[in-house]
Amino acid sequence: MKNKGNVLYSLIIILAGVINFPVQAQQKNGAIKSETKDISTSHGPTTSVRTIRQDSKGNMLLVSIEGIIRYDGKSFTNLTSKMGSHKFWDVLEDRRGNFWFASLGSGVFYYDGKSFQNFTTRDGLASNLVFEIYEDKAGIIWFGTGEGASRYDGKSFRNFKMKEGPPPAYAAADSVHVSDYHKELHHPEVYWMINETNNRIHTIIEDKTGKFWFGTWGDVCIYDGKTYTSLTNKYGRTFKNVRSMVKDRKGNIWLGGGGGLWRYDGTAFTNFTRNSVDYVYNDRKGNIWTSSRINNGQDWALSRYDQKSLSDKKPTVTEIKSGGDGVFGISEARDGSIWFGATDGVYRYDGKIVKRL
Repeated sequence: MKNKGNVLYSLIIILAGVINFPVQAQQKNGAIKSETKDISTSHGPTTSVRTIRQDSKGNMLLVSIEGIIRYDGKSFTNLTSKMGSHKFWDVLEDRRGNFWFASLGSGVFYYDGKSFQNFTTRDGLASNLVFEIYEDKAGIIWFGTGEGASRYDGKSFRNFKMKEGPPPAYAAADSVHVSDYHKELHHPEVYWMINETNNRIHTIIEDKTGKFWFGTWGDVCIYDGKTYTSLTNKYGRTFKNVRSMVKDRKGNIWLGGGGGLWRYDGTAFTNFTRNSVDYVYNDRKGNIWTSSRINNGQDWALSRYDQKSLSDKKPTVTEIKSGGDGVFGISEARDGSIWFGATDGVYRYDGKIVKRL
């Protein structure tokens, strides 16, 4: 019996080694190949959906606690079911048709349609806590992380980190503060943003002049390749907890955060609401959509600012949905419908009614 037990134990160890060997080999070269079929269902996710994007084929990509889910007009398919449990936060399809998945704690995943490759701090990423993925005009991929921004050119990472320190002495309203530009002598791949109060970068955008905007927990700064400019609003205050930025058809930059919704036209800021704004989206018609906290932060609302009235002193605002625990990522489908995430899944607004999918 003892010999039989030893043989059985040895057989289990051998089988475990055989089963695990392909995975271990794949991890060495950074690629995780698909070993199981993607899971498809007729209903959408039932847990929180943080971000929604549309890919080049018209599919809707939903970033949820359950994984990255693709909707092709008929069924919902979990693209990451084979990868184990990861807290995904954002998704991007680059100009080559490849996908990038941001996670909170596991770094970034690159997906070419066949296999996944994981990038972490071991590969040069600033932090494994990744909130934002952005592709600039040159095709360079940027990541907003919990420890600054990372830029990936397809070969290596260059990191942009913020030093902690006293807040800058800001000037009068509608002005900007220009900070110094430094290159770390011992770490040439790291560039420091001086006088910033937080490394946590929620959102990144490139403006019409080629400058990069970084929205952080503690400030907003603009990088022109040499210097950083820290911004204040027309009241002389910094933009705290900026969570979303978009560029409209005129090149204006819209910021959503703890201080409300703001538009910057290149000269001055205009405030549209003081309610805390979590997400900003610009649809094909030029309307601005927001998810914001209302009723002293007790409820959430999905609102639309009509593009025809954006220059008015009091623009036309339509509250599409209010109440509930959360309204998150917003995206427009090819048919013109607006999709948005919530704590209990994904919703679709067809211009008349809001329906949970």
